[in-house]
Amino acid sequence: MTDIARIAGVSSSTVSRALADHPTIPEATRNTIQALAREHGYVVNRAARNLRQSQTQTIAVAVPLGHEREQLISDPFFLRLFGHLADEISQRRYDILLVREPSPDAHWLGRLVQSQRADGFIIVGQSDQHQALNLAARDYRPLVVFGSELPDQIYCSVGSDNFEGGRLATDHLLRSGRRRILFLGPAELPQIDLRLDGYRQAIGDHGLSVDESFVLPAHFTGPSAHDAVRDLLARGVEFDGIFAASDGIALSAIRALESAGKRCPADVSVVGFDDSDLASQSHPALTTVRQDFPGIAATIVDHLFRRLDGEGTYSSTLPVNLVLRESAPDR
Repeated sequence: MTDIARIAGVSSSTVSRALADHPTIPEATRNTIQALAREHGYVVNRAARNLRQSQTQTIAVAVPLGHEREQLISDPFFLRLFGHLADEISQRRYDILLVREPSPDAHWLGRLVQSQRADGFIIVGQSDQHQALNLAARDYRPLVVFGSELPDQIYCSVGSDNFEGGRLATDHLLRSGRRRILFLGPAELPQIDLRLDGYRQAIGDHGLSVDESFVLPAHFTGPSAHDAVRDLLARGVEFDGIFAASDGIALSAIRALESAGKRCPADVSVVGFDDSDLASQSHPALTTVRQDFPGIAATIVDHLFRRLDGEGTYSSTLPVNLVLRESAPDR
């Protein structure tokens, strides 16, 4: 840096700021210094600079999997959200550290913060880790969680309107003439419990009663959704609609219907949740509740960087909309 400063006839601090694209250095001077650096093969040692500034220039994106330890971060839902988060973070010239936590305990996040591997943390999904998130948030501010806002929540969250999504999906099935509608999903989890509440609300709005035997647990991974639908069919239980808590669960249910000789949507209409890439590519193409992944990612990263700057941020809930395709068309 001293050599570049001598050649350019400026101070070393000016070189440092110019190579960091600092706006206080005139553009012409920045361009000259950066050209000299390229000509002489000078590369900024980011690790040393960050250590000196007590910063890592890194944002950690962590996925706690207390409820579903076998779930992979290659899941289409995760990949889509990660892509948008990566775009937003990289635009701010920060690196990304991806952390998968398959067996979290109450202090996993505190240990991650104390490792000082990142300047801020995005947690993808509350899983069953609400108390652990609250525990970390008491003393650590640059933390934003993708999830629903809970009554005793300390941390800042950003998520979709899961209640309205569940209501929209079920209302559509009911307006299409379906009356015996299954709910499939892990209803004990934050976000999914609100989708179930929306399902219940829509059924009540149509003057019907919820059949609790139609509320079936199903994991995001594995054969549980397929098995649940197959077992109902084998027992001769009649149903004509399914609202699934995710697109993956919905597609598993459709495979179970097809293997039993049922047609979707002629016999059973199916609605998913997320609008993952698989939804439009499946056969039949999946009607689903679309989450605004770009908007969610932008809001999460905006909140996080505002918190890094010392600002307070409130939790945010983004709207959803129903995307009609072949698995549950209008009638």
